[in-house]
Amino acid sequence: MTTLTVRLGTIDDIKARFVATGKLALSGKAVEARPCVEFSSYDDLHRILAPLRLAIVKALAGQGPLPIREVARRVDRDVQAVHRDVTTLINAGVIDRHENGVEFPYDSIYFEFDVAAEKAA
Repeated sequence: MTTLTVRLGTIDDIKARFVATGKLALSGKAVEARPCVEFSSYDDLHRILAPLRLAIVKALAGQGPLPIREVARRVDRDVQAVHRDVTTLINAGVIDRHENGVEFPYDSIYFEFDVAAEKAA
């Protein structure tokens, strides 16, 4: 089973993980590549993976490429609205476009983040 991990993090977090992984690889240890999409804020994550868009991702999970009309049928929504949402998901790197449709090439999506209270000024 393949899973896409969705994270919240800063550029510094991404750099730190990249450096740590590089050090492991240089030391000769095996490094497991895990597909990941990272958002800089919860607001960005929620904007891209809003409930109606997440329903599209879930409808695509493990199905292979599907035409947008079929995706719209599966989520019971208008084709034009689904097309707009699919374009947003493609641009964010969550789903892929293929000759014969769109695809979420994973079986599941895993959210890996903490939501902390904002500090008072």
